[in-house]
Amino acid sequence: MHRHAYPDIESLSQGFADFAATTLKNTLTRKPQATLVVPGGSTPRHYLPALAKCQLPWDRITITLSDERWVDVNNEQSNEQLVKKYLMAHLPPNTSFIGLKTQHKNSFDAIETIHQRLDHLPPLGLTVLGLGEDGHIASLFPGMNPELLFNHHCVAVAPPIAPSLRVSLSLEMLARSENIVLVAAGKAKSRLLDQLSKHPNPKLPLVWLLQRTHAPITVFETEVQ
Repeated sequence: MHRHAYPDIESLSQGFADFAATTLKNTLTRKPQATLVVPGGSTPRHYLPALAKCQLPWDRITITLSDERWVDVNNEQSNEQLVKKYLMAHLPPNTSFIGLKTQHKNSFDAIETIHQRLDHLPPLGLTVLGLGEDGHIASLFPGMNPELLFNHHCVAVAPPIAPSLRVSLSLEMLARSENIVLVAAGKAKSRLLDQLSKHPNPKLPLVWLLQRTHAPITVFETEVQ
């Protein structure tokens, strides 16, 4: 991991936006289209608007999600709703977006449909992930069997403590990304990264990804939430 520390979320957001824009431009010099994967949560509300201000050929970039809560897309807990508000609303109207939510009653019944939807994505040029204090990424949590996360592009998840089911890009899908960014805000997450740098914990999804991917992982972190 290549770690970049910032004094506050504002400077982190600008550093992230500059890096993401350069990375996507580099990808698009070699490929006609690319996919940008973005997460939900609270921290993207800061850095997605900064990314939206970057001058990019958005008509050549498809945006999708790292994971989704199984709620209506207009629900305030929906990652799709967040990304549309903080990113898509500020981009050209012809920018492509592929959501993960379907009309199925639960995420387990939707996996085949979502897999087929994701099968048509352009190559993953940049995947942006958040980091949980427990070491989870996207909606891949400690305690899951990583060997079971390779059958589809996505996996249904019933988190141990959460109000709703979720769907997540699979470990295989994430590992296939050309470039990966990890955004971590808060002292606890910085301490976790310090620990993993010295002693990688094989029980944590972030470590699974580090072991599986050939992509560089660039971390943008601040101890200020």
